Amino acid sequence: MYFYSNNLESSKFVLMKIIATEIYLFKIPMIPFVIATGTMEFAQNVLIKIKTDEGIEGIGECSAFPMIVGETQLSCYQLAKDFAAHWKGKDPLAITERLAELDKIIAGNYTAKSAFDIALYDIAAKAANLPLYAYLGGKQKPIESDLTIGIDSPENMAKQAIEFVAKGVNIIKVKLGKDPVQDIERIKQIRTAIGSKTKLRIDANQGWSQKDALMVLQGLAQYDIDFCEQPIHKYYDDYLPELCAQSPISIMADESVFTHHDARKLITQKACHSINIKFSKSGGIQEAIKIHDIAAANNIPCMMGGMLESRVALSAKMHFAMAHSNVKFYDMDTCLLGHLEDPVIGGVQFSGMHLSISDSIGIGANVDPAYLAKLERCVV
Repeated sequence: MYFYSNNLESSKFVLMKIIATEIYLFKIPMIPFVIATGTMEFAQNVLIKIKTDEGIEGIGECSAFPMIVGETQLSCYQLAKDFAAHWKGKDPLAITERLAELDKIIAGNYTAKSAFDIALYDIAAKAANLPLYAYLGGKQKPIESDLTIGIDSPENMAKQAIEFVAKGVNIIKVKLGKDPVQDIERIKQIRTAIGSKTKLRIDANQGWSQKDALMVLQGLAQYDIDFCEQPIHKYYDDYLPELCAQSPISIMADESVFTHHDARKLITQKACHSINIKFSKSGGIQEAIKIHDIAAANNIPCMMGGMLESRVALSAKMHFAMAHSNVKFYDMDTCLLGHLEDPVIGGVQFSGMHLSISDSIGIGANVDPAYLAKLERCVV
């Protein structure tokens, strides 16, 4: 007999043990994507599959963005071997205990840890015979994501915005942060090209100085911007309270918030109006819940964001967003940002920019075995 406890911490399968972990260099080719901190020419992802003696398998994925998180695909791959070795023979349903062990192995490195966190939650939901969103206490709800334009000339960005609108995109996120004067021109041309009905969000990815940030935000106030993500570098967080007070556009913290401790400090200092939650920054679902909850307690709305994940991790994010009411904004276009291949089976589906997912147990996503067979991998 299996014993199930209706607890978000863990559903208890007696004597379940991890017997092996498959680790894949999940490199996905893509059209180069440009942001203020650099250009990504492929998705630097790592996929894992944790196998148990009960026949339940958990899947997880992380997406390294080196210029933001300080991790690479190879660093995640190597750490995954250490993590897998440490967990072998242990109970995957003791989620908090397992994840605390990873913090004892190495500090930070939240991207690598997030793949293991997601895989544990997949196992727990499958053990409870529930879709992950239900295991987390949520229910099905409609979600509409924005779609992101990378940095280019103002003219090319305006053309892409026109193409997005023609395809039915209602919310556009625009990457900025390379040049303050050009950034104003970029938004001016985009707004002129698409009119006033489409929502616009902007993301500077830490690209502006404090002085330039206020100048740009004041210059963009007339273009009806939902919010601006991370206008200045995270080491200038002490400037954010003044910028929030003076900016005519709402400020969303992204790179400044990796953990709930970061969220607590910024909220206390009135240094943001909203927070972008990303599993690759937080280490996965467990820490993301803590960020969400402290933000909710302080009436700070959150966005579900990401790096360059495939539909595996995107499916986990979909479940999280459906289970957490303070997630008010959705930037869930990761696999649409130039991915040239989609080897994922099942999982989240797109109808335009409207997302849906089935009631399959766990995350409900897997990867084509033929695609995995082509990848570098190891088994621990």
